Amino acid sequence: MKTFISWNVNGVRAAERKGFLSWLEGCGAQIVAIQETKVSDHSVLSSALLEPDNYVSFWHGASEKKGYSGVACFVKKNFLPKKIKTDFGKSSLLSKEGRVIELEYDDFVFLNIYFPNGGASDERLDFKLRFYGEFLNYIKKLKKPVIFCGDVNTAHGEIDLARPKENVNNSGFMLIEREWLDKLSTAGFTDTFRHFYPKKLEQYTWWDQKTRARDRNVGWRIDYFYASKDLENKLGGAFILSDVLGSDHCPVGLEIDL
Repeated sequence: MKTFISWNVNGVRAAERKGFLSWLEGCGAQIVAIQETKVSDHSVLSSALLEPDNYVSFWHGASEKKGYSGVACFVKKNFLPKKIKTDFGKSSLLSKEGRVIELEYDDFVFLNIYFPNGGASDERLDFKLRFYGEFLNYIKKLKKPVIFCGDVNTAHGEIDLARPKENVNNSGFMLIEREWLDKLSTAGFTDTFRHFYPKKLEQYTWWDQKTRARDRNVGWRIDYFYASKDLENKLGGAFILSDVLGSDHCPVGLEIDL
C-alpha cells in the first residue's frame, strides 16, 4: 500500500520554520505534494528543503510573479517517476503561474496542482474556469490511470463547508465552479475522501486565519485527491490531517495499492 499526501503550505520557507521537514521525515508517504510554495527562484531554498533525507524534490515556480503560487513534490528515493513534466505548451494555461507538476510512472500518472483562486476579480474567476476546463480535457486524454491532488479552491457540496448558504455567491462555492466538480465525476474521476466518507460532516481542509476560524472549525474542504475510476478497486483509504498545523490548510492523504 502506498501513501500520498497533499498540502497547501502557504509558503514553503515559512513552513520550514514551523517544522515542515520534521513532519516530512515522519509522515511515511511515498509522495508529498505541496502547493503555494511562493518560490520562483529555488536557489534561495535551503539544502535541507532541496535535498531532504530519503526524498528527491521536484519544483515548479511562477516565472510571471515572484513569491506567488508554485508547487513541489517530495518523492521517496525508491519510488521515483520515469518522467517529470511542468511544460504543457506555451499556449497552455497549465504551463502558467507554476501550478502543475506531473509525475509519470509505468502504470499511472500523478499530478500535483494548485488550482487558481477566483475571488480577486471577474478576470481571475474567468482564468480559474478556463484552467479547470483545460485541465479536465488534458487528463481525459491521458492513456494511463490518473491520480491528481491539490488545492482545488472550490468546495463541492454543502457538506464540504461550514457556512454554505452564506457563501453561495462567493468564489469557491459558486454554482459555476461546483459544476466543474460535477463534470469531473461524470468523466470518471472519484473524490477519494467522499468515496470512503460520503456523509461525514465537519471535514475541512482550509480555515480563514483572520477570523481564527480553525479554533471553531468553521472551514472549507477544498483540498482533494481524485483518482480515475479504473483505480477505484485499488483505493485503500483517505484521510484529512486536521491536527497538523503550520498553514491555513491542513494535509490530506490517500492510501492506494499500486
